Amino acid sequence: MALFGIKWLDPEYIITSMGHFALVGICLIVFAECGLFAFFLPGDSLLFVAGLFVASGAINTPIWLVCLLITLAGILGNVVGYAIGWKAGPALFDKPNSKIFKKDYVDKTHEFFEKYGARAIVLSRFVPVVRTFITALAGVGRMDPKKYFTYSIIGGIAWGAGITVLGYSLGGVAFVKNNLTAVLLAIVFISILPIIIEVIKARKEKKAEAREAADSTQIFETYRD
Repeated sequence: MALFGIKWLDPEYIITSMGHFALVGICLIVFAECGLFAFFLPGDSLLFVAGLFVASGAINTPIWLVCLLITLAGILGNVVGYAIGWKAGPALFDKPNSKIFKKDYVDKTHEFFEKYGARAIVLSRFVPVVRTFITALAGVGRMDPKKYFTYSIIGGIAWGAGITVLGYSLGGVAFVKNNLTAVLLAIVFISILPIIIEVIKARKEKKAEAREAADSTQIFETYRD
């Protein structure tokens, strides 16, 4: 059954259709998603299914080698994404008359990565879409390369090897085999859960700020009267 009704988004279909080149295809997809803005490609669910396929023998490669290659593909993708942001940033943001690409945005991005860089790079690995674009933003924001690559490697290992091993470990569980689509949907939901939480949190903070501003205005009006 195709995930979301779209075959090329279904990890099981993708891996099966590539046959003997499945591992090569998985690594290319991971690389593209992490470094070439291919946010529409499956990430977490693909790694989970890759682990399942190794466990079942459909991918006849040792799990340690699969994890190593996937991790390297993700890290290399991050390197390329960072380089694109680093190179393209000045060209896009140094135009004084641009209303979209303003230098102020670069300065704010730089401040963000100086403050949250390490945590952002590691945790973003587990959030779809975010992991695709945060690498380029790190380059645009001129995040310290040494810090970026250090935490990119840590995140790459935790994500690439971690989720693949999770799939491998659950490969023999009958429930997972019989309800693979439901399990993949659950993985996707868990992946985007941090975004949902942040959106809800941001809305609550915005409402709280609005109430505080209204209260301050009311107090000011009372004292003025």
